[in-house]
Amino acid sequence: MNKKIQNQTIHQRKNKIGFLFLLLVLAMGIFLFSVLKTITSDRRIPSHHATIHDRSFRGAIISADNYTLSSSEKTYQAVIRGASIEPGKKAMFIKLFSIYSGIPEKELLKKFKNHKGKEIKGNITLSKSINSRTAMQLKSLAYKLRKLDTFRWVKNRNGIEVLYGLDIIENGESRRFPLGDVMSPILGYVGDKDDGRYTRPQGKKGLERNYDKHITSKKNGYFKGKRDVTGAVIHDQNSIKLQRVDGMDLHLNIPLAFQRRVELMLDQMKESIDADEIIVGVMESKTGKVLALASSERYNPSHIIQKDIPALNPKFSEYPHEAGSVLKPLTLALALDHKVITPNTWFNTFNGRMKIGKKRTITDDHKFESLTATDIIVHSSNVGISQISWKLTGKEFREGLIKFGIAKPSGLDLSRDLPGTLKPLYKLEHQMHRANSSYGYGMMVTFAQLFKAYSAFNNDGIAVTPRIVEALVDSKGNRYTLEPKVGNLHPIGKKAANQIHDILIKVVQNGTGKKAKYPGLEIGGKTGTAHIAKHGRYVREYHSSFYGFANDEHGHKYTIGVLVIKAKKYRKYFASQSAVPTFKRIIHTLVELDYLKPEGNITEELEPIIANSVKPEFASIGKEITTTKPIEKKSVNKKVKAKEVTVKSKKTSVKELFNIEAKPKDKPIPKSTAKPAKNKSTHELFNDLF
Repeated sequence: MNKKIQNQTIHQRKNKIGFLFLLLVLAMGIFLFSVLKTITSDRRIPSHHATIHDRSFRGAIISADNYTLSSSEKTYQAVIRGASIEPGKKAMFIKLFSIYSGIPEKELLKKFKNHKGKEIKGNITLSKSINSRTAMQLKSLAYKLRKLDTFRWVKNRNGIEVLYGLDIIENGESRRFPLGDVMSPILGYVGDKDDGRYTRPQGKKGLERNYDKHITSKKNGYFKGKRDVTGAVIHDQNSIKLQRVDGMDLHLNIPLAFQRRVELMLDQMKESIDADEIIVGVMESKTGKVLALASSERYNPSHIIQKDIPALNPKFSEYPHEAGSVLKPLTLALALDHKVITPNTWFNTFNGRMKIGKKRTITDDHKFESLTATDIIVHSSNVGISQISWKLTGKEFREGLIKFGIAKPSGLDLSRDLPGTLKPLYKLEHQMHRANSSYGYGMMVTFAQLFKAYSAFNNDGIAVTPRIVEALVDSKGNRYTLEPKVGNLHPIGKKAANQIHDILIKVVQNGTGKKAKYPGLEIGGKTGTAHIAKHGRYVREYHSSFYGFANDEHGHKYTIGVLVIKAKKYRKYFASQSAVPTFKRIIHTLVELDYLKPEGNITEELEPIIANSVKPEFASIGKEITTTKPIEKKSVNKKVKAKEVTVKSKKTSVKELFNIEAKPKDKPIPKSTAKPAKNKSTHELFNDLF
């Protein structure tokens, strides 16, 4: 019995010793793990090295005359710890911060309290959108506030007393549009994209979106090396510098001086005819370089508000609509190219009223018993163009329109390029559907498609793709040109294109486009007035358009398009009363800036154009100047000495044009001797806007 008890005691002792041994091993393991973790982990002690980050920027957008339309700058946030401000000096802090930052005191006071109205003791973000200049001023203020003992020592979570101050921290990159609504909605706008704790702009519409991957920031830079006792990086052979790589700059074909004149003219025209919107385009007929692409509906991309939402989408390539009579030259061009008719082929036009079957009737505004193919375009006959379309098969007609770029993207370099619609082949095999489409109904086209198609009539049958952007340029000055997604088209031959070219000139000389005449220039084009359909029915609202060209004898050739959406004043919905006068004002601006050079003595003929070119409210800014522009006069046998035409216009300074208030230190601009536009620099032209 005693031996049994003794064995149990020995066994219990073994268990206790074993347990103690395991406990000792576990404790030793924990100790060793703790030591290893301490050795391998980063300890919160001052580092011997420091890094200065240099974050890359998004590329700028620059006009053809070297004005910055969109650029980036760094943004900062201001952070303060609520408990760190001396209670007696809080009012002073808020007052000074308000003065330096421009944020109202009432707004700042709200930030110091939570939703329950209690004072916040922790971190308070006073602003997240401070620009570089204000950030420098606030950093200076932070230093001064420390000198004034505005901040006190507070304990952190670890019980260590720390002196917090006003911290100005870089938090992102913002997009600047220094000229407000100029060239919107072409430029587009941006949104915010988070890159860790850093915020960068991201294109949402227009050029900002279409070229986002090319102009966005590429690679951040930094400078890294040993630090001194103050934390500054020591520049020596061991320091490392990585150069940042910014996004490429976007250089446009559009000169700001011309674009802005067109925009202000559109504002005037919109008001005079009470239209919802007017959009226009001007491009070189041979190269496709866009000189102006403007809308009367613009917005400031930096400050988008509720009423701007309808204007955010550029209608140039995102607004499909029924074309109306501007499609007739395309129909005739196909018939001429297939050699089924000639410009002098006669058609019975039935006094402007032709029946198709028992229920369908096609009518004209003007009654003619018969017309040639040329006069069908000149007098815009629906009856005549319908019969011309019947000379083609449904397949020939449909494929011909597609070759002109109808029902497919135009290639215009904006964020969206809608293709529109065209009736299917089985419908176009029927006379009524083909007739309806021949004068622009029953299909959907965009401004950019017709703009491109009409360039073929001024370029030997080649329809060039409109190009807003000239090139992408990197920080080293290397230039890169991107090929358009949709290239040039060759829908018809040179002979047919030149025949339509001559017919469009007759439209301006004798037809519906008479108001587009301009002395000393070759002008051609076609009007179109189309009903707008709503809920499957046509209503008393209209699209008015005029597409054509303007050329001089010096080889300057421009394709011009105008689209007026819902002109409401009496009879102004007719293209001849809205789109054509707009077209003519564009030509006059081209002449003013020497893009076009009229021939002959045009002094007397120009006077009514000049008188009506700019409304008083758009010309009254600044002082009156006199511009003397030499005009060449040519006779059949010899050149006659050039005469001078004196044109009075108004001078607008940049500050007045963009509503920038003059500071007291600004000096009045002295009067300068007027000189011809062709002798002025780009900057002078811009300063002379209107």
